[in-house]
Order: sequence, then structure tokens, then C-alpha cells
Amino acid sequence: MNNIYLVGFMATGKTHVGKELARKKKWHFMDLDDLIELRQARKISDIFAKDGEACFRRIENKALKEVAGQKKFVVACGGGIVINPENIKIMKETGMVICLSASPEVILKRSSSSNARPLLNVTDPERQIELLLKLRAPYYARADKSIDTSRLSVKEVVDKIIKLVPKKK
Repeated sequence: MNNIYLVGFMATGKTHVGKELARKKKWHFMDLDDLIELRQARKISDIFAKDGEACFRRIENKALKEVAGQKKFVVACGGGIVINPENIKIMKETGMVICLSASPEVILKRSSSSNARPLLNVTDPERQIELLLKLRAPYYARADKSIDTSRLSVKEVVDKIIKLVPKKK
């Protein structure tokens, strides 16, 4: 297995868990959104606002292909990466896909302190979360494994992932 890809809705812990998992495994960590912002020299919210979601998804696919060529990376992916079937295929061919989930209430609580969530800049963010979770559920279900992070610490999630990852032979 080359990499571990953490997918799931925003605020489910992909970045925090990813950093700790990479540290514990002595692998590299990559936040795909950070890579995109670095390559584009602008915030994701600006890409969404100026160029739209479709443009962002193309940029995201290109960044994923770049990272998928690496080995021993824990990759925290953006919440919508799973919408593109090609992205799922790339991740499954080059590693293990683990979906982190959380309840809508927990997601709202965790994301309420940030304005950098373009898909939640709406009048009723809780309703938007519920809608997006329903729409994305079939895509998230394609992950190799899933972990609900609602009531777990970062350490507990990392320990669960380590148990799920096949040992080298």
C-alpha cells in the first residue's frame, strides 16, 4: 500500500487525524486543500467564488494525481473529492481510502468558527450539512473503511486506523 487517503465531510477530523497518523507511522502528511492553495496562490474560497466549484474540482483532481504518485503519504482530502469517480479510482489504486464521518450537529459545531467553508456560507448551514451528507453518502460509502469521529479523540481515531491498515508482508 502506497498511501492512506482520508476522505469525509468537512470538520470530521481529516487534517488533525492525518497529521497525527503520519507522525505515528513516520510517513509524510499532505493536506490536499493546502497543496491546491499553494499551487494556485489563492484560497479555496476564492477559487469557488471566482471560478466556481467545477473549476475547483478539476484543480483538485490534478493535485490528487500529483500526490498519488508518491509513497508513504497520509493525505487529507477535501470533503467533495469523492464526487468524481476518477478520484476514487486513483485513491483505491494507490492506497487505502478511509472515510471519517461525524453527526451533522458535531460538524456544525466544529465548523462554526471558520468562514473558510464556502459550501456552508448559506443562511441555514445545518440544513446544508444534512443535504450534502445525504447527497455524498453513496460516494463516501465507497471508502475501504469508515470511522465515526463524533465521540472520539484524535488519538482514538488514529489507533483505529492503524488497526485497519494492513501490515507489510
